Amino acid sequence: MKYAYYPGCASDSTAREQHASCSAVARALGIDLTEIEGWTCCGTTPAHQTDRVLSASLPAANLARAQKMGLDVVVTCAACYSMLKMANYEVLRHPKIREHVGEALGHDYDGSVRVRHFVEVLLEDVEIDRIKKALKRSLNGLKVACYYGCLLVRPPEVNRFDNPENPVSLDRLVTAIGGESLDWPHKVECCGGALSLTRSDVVVKLSDAVLTMARAAGAECVAVACPMCQINLDLRQSDIKKETGRDHNLPIIYITQLLGLCLGISADKLGLEKLMVSPERIVQRLT
Repeated sequence: MKYAYYPGCASDSTAREQHASCSAVARALGIDLTEIEGWTCCGTTPAHQTDRVLSASLPAANLARAQKMGLDVVVTCAACYSMLKMANYEVLRHPKIREHVGEALGHDYDGSVRVRHFVEVLLEDVEIDRIKKALKRSLNGLKVACYYGCLLVRPPEVNRFDNPENPVSLDRLVTAIGGESLDWPHKVECCGGALSLTRSDVVVKLSDAVLTMARAAGAECVAVACPMCQINLDLRQSDIKKETGRDHNLPIIYITQLLGLCLGISADKLGLEKLMVSPERIVQRLT
């Protein structure tokens, strides 16, 4: 199993632990992630809000590089996933956009490169049975609230990742590695995403609502697959405590970190020490 890997900008900054855990899990499961040479920023929300052609051209530039590799593109960031999928959607459905993107790139891009999230690869290509056979440890009934956020499952006509209102992909992985996946109503509610720096007051309010509901559902941790979701729910817990007095003390862990632990990968190789809310009690639960 070989893929063109698009790490995205966060892999070199705020989401190094996601990049590290994805790479470690891939190696453990025999997945070959070949990094796209010369990849550049996908533009994410700022490009999307600024210019339609720009927001299609930036990810299309990376897809065009991957096209030369003849491989599906795999991403771990939900924002990158959404932007790359949207670029294909725009190019395939709007001839004028395709023309403008071609002008920006200096060559035509036809929108044909398949874009997949790493979770999709785990479920569809590796498959649950093979993952179970590779496990060294179990989550031992750990109660996990799987949080999808906005960009992994929406817009549904573009991403086609999972059910946009009640997705179950992360839940299936949590169950496969011995956790108890909780049924809770905030799995696709917004955490504030791109407002983290510009409107931290909004982020505190939205993230608090998500964490409060996860706690009410009995969660011992929250599993995520998006760097923006992770940093908002993890980093802002201290701000939430200052604003509301609520001390959630809830570890926000990438699904690849949970899976990596169960595959027998050491915590340091998964970047667990980088989390703001310590996951130590979670690690100790593993058997």
